[in-house]
Amino acid sequence: MFDTLSDRLSATFKNLRGKGRLSEADIDATAREIRIALLEADVALPVVRAFIANVKERARGVEVSQALNPAQQMIKIVNEELVGILGGETRRMRFAKTAPTVIMLAGLQGAGKTTLAGKLGLWLKGQGHSPLLVACDLQRPNAVNQLSVVADRAGVAVYAPEPGNGVGDPVQVAKDSIEFARSKQYDVVVVDTAGRLGIDQELMRQAADIRDAVSPDEILFVVDAMIGQDAVNTAEAFRDGVGFDGVVLSKLDGDARGGAALSIAHVTGKQIMFASNGEKLEDFDAFHPDRMASRILDMGDLLTLIEQAEKTFSQEEAAKMASKLASSKGKDFTLDDFLAQMEQVRKMGSISKLLGMLPGMGQIKDQINNIDERDVDRTAAIIKSMTPKERAEPTIINGSRRARIAKGSGVEVSAVKSLVERFFEARKMMSKMAQGGGMPGMLGMPGMGGGPGRQKKQVKQAKGKRKSGNPMKRKAEEQAEAARREQAAQGGAFGLPAGQGGKPAEDFALPDEFKKFMG
Repeated sequence: MFDTLSDRLSATFKNLRGKGRLSEADIDATAREIRIALLEADVALPVVRAFIANVKERARGVEVSQALNPAQQMIKIVNEELVGILGGETRRMRFAKTAPTVIMLAGLQGAGKTTLAGKLGLWLKGQGHSPLLVACDLQRPNAVNQLSVVADRAGVAVYAPEPGNGVGDPVQVAKDSIEFARSKQYDVVVVDTAGRLGIDQELMRQAADIRDAVSPDEILFVVDAMIGQDAVNTAEAFRDGVGFDGVVLSKLDGDARGGAALSIAHVTGKQIMFASNGEKLEDFDAFHPDRMASRILDMGDLLTLIEQAEKTFSQEEAAKMASKLASSKGKDFTLDDFLAQMEQVRKMGSISKLLGMLPGMGQIKDQINNIDERDVDRTAAIIKSMTPKERAEPTIINGSRRARIAKGSGVEVSAVKSLVERFFEARKMMSKMAQGGGMPGMLGMPGMGGGPGRQKKQVKQAKGKRKSGNPMKRKAEEQAEAARREQAAQGGAFGLPAGQGGKPAEDFALPDEFKKFMG
């Protein structure tokens, strides 16, 4: 969603590199480019004005003028201001002292509230809570049925006493759900309300009545991140009509300009708490302003990547794999282990999303977007078509075995051969890293690969002193060299003549040239 904004900002900062200091013209030009980038990304005009004013004021201050690298200091300022626009610190959810905690979802129709209720329920379940989803959208056709299906996929309970489709009182359902949650020991109640096609006064009043009936601890306003500037107007109307405590961004994986999402926290004064960035129920997490700012500036999001890895990989399994790789040339690491690792990575999400969290990946964005996720499935099919012995000892895979494996997995023989070769190369590289050799290719660097054996190959033999082609001149040079060697053999340190026991000779005197130099 923020690709265009990222590209414009990266191009702007590229022009600043290599400058020893920033002139007034440089600051104005940079601010102008950032302003255009933000406006093109559909960021609200008042937000852009405040942002540019802060950046220019700080850029003209001491922190840039006295910086060793003004360009990097400028990027730091823009990053901090972006974090400020997005809400500053991460806003955590408030839970009631006495269960159940009531969370009410509100927003326009089509914003994705019902699906988001399931995502929120799954997220709460992962946090150790016992959530209950409540179907209070009794107007939209099949809304109750949709919530039941989503709740079933998420593995959480649902309270839906009314069939919906215009039948039932949503306020009464919301009120009864609290008693139901208490009796069944659910500690969080998520109330899914009816969406509005616009600023509908009747439905706005219904939302206010539900709010008054259940006294929610958190009212979350769900915003479709793709709807543009109208998101800000709708958010202000909801804030004034019903009120809300936090914002949830849905459809953050879309390709529309997402500037409106950047504007909401600044305009309404309510922070973004969660973000939904995919169709799967797992594609949902807490919103971190600093991490989102890093992504926009193409500095990656390693913290989120690490958190996802920690959820997927157990420390015990990681230690087991590390010990296998640290063995003799990693020979204990088999194709079965390789397949297990690949499946674990797949659980973390799509490969392109994971790569997108690494710093600097914006420069190869097109290649990342063109990654075929089915390649992982093809690789798994090839490995599963092998016998247990072939997986444990890939060296025994000959031509006839390759043909059988290719036939069993539905691929070409060349694909099997390529996989085995790549496995050996990857195992060799990972084994070297596990043993502390570092990344290959960084020769001569401690901890970065390249041992002393390789380093010797890099050192070229020193060339001897060139000899003159003139026989008489060459003879004179040889005589002078022989005299110098004889003097060095007789003398002490630095070739100076010395007496017995290394003491200076009493008759030693400086040459005339040195006497003149010393005065």
